[in-house]
Amino acid sequence: MIKLVASDLDGTLLQGGAQELTPHAVELIRQLTEKGIHFVSASGRQYDNQRRVFEKIKDEISYIAENGSLCIHQGKVISRATIEDSLATRIIAEIKREEHFEIVVSREDSCFIEDNDPAFVNHIVNVMHNTTQIVDDVSTVEGPILKIAICNMSEGSHIMDKYLKHLQDIFKDEIKVVTSGNIWIDFIAPGANKATALEKMMELFHLKPEECMAFGDQYNDIEMLQLAGTSYAMSNAAPGISYYSTYVTDSVEEVLEDLINELE
Repeated sequence: MIKLVASDLDGTLLQGGAQELTPHAVELIRQLTEKGIHFVSASGRQYDNQRRVFEKIKDEISYIAENGSLCIHQGKVISRATIEDSLATRIIAEIKREEHFEIVVSREDSCFIEDNDPAFVNHIVNVMHNTTQIVDDVSTVEGPILKIAICNMSEGSHIMDKYLKHLQDIFKDEIKVVTSGNIWIDFIAPGANKATALEKMMELFHLKPEECMAFGDQYNDIEMLQLAGTSYAMSNAAPGISYYSTYVTDSVEEVLEDLINELE
């Protein structure tokens, strides 16, 4: 019997660039929690941002933020992972050698960006509604740093795929570098991913993998999809993601509807 549902947001529960849940999704999640099923938002997004997305039910669910670097239940940090300061410094220095990429440095209290590209600043502040501080140089941000992400809003996935390989070649022995969307590349804190955080949730609730269901669409979801006993890759997921899931679906909401009907 499923006792926990974990879902990625962008490209999964939020489709087509949406920044708000549908009312139907909110109602389905509320029904799940009322039936005693734990719901976990598992995203590369910051914790504050996710609470805004789930505003109407924000205190009824749990959170995996920053790709697993932060795991929070009922306002309490269950687990935390950080990027060593010296490694973060080298990563940022390498990215700054290029002109095509905007950098987001994430701490628990805020994310930090530079005011270089008005479209990017608008996306982070006014579209995603991140808790944000704009600084002259993200290299000066003091840790502990949970995640570093880079974005290219204009040139699409082709340049990101090429640059991803370049960054992986340099840093693969020290940190995981993955895409988390068509225009995003994330550096995930060593030893952390959505599955390591989900394992902490499972320990907290005394659950087994076969009692968990997970949804995802990107390479930062792979470990979580592998961990859950039942997992769904989105039909528009990144190439190869479905290999790591039990099923493929067009809609998280449809699967949740079926789950609720089974519980009736």
